[in-house]
Amino acid sequence: MTPFKSIAEKLTAWRRYREAVRELSQLTDRELEDIGVRRGDIPFIAAGAIRKAA
Repeated sequence: MTPFKSIAEKLTAWRRYREAVRELSQLTDRELEDIGVRRGDIPFIAAGAIRKAA
């Protein structure tokens, strides 16, 4: 059942990505500036965080 596990892992990674994007998007511009993130960089940063966690 490896294909099903792979699909489940990809679905879990997608959910984690969306959660990270949602959380970062809720921060104010000031809060993002404090952590050195521009709003346009959120998808890239979230994707990188998910790749590192995998």
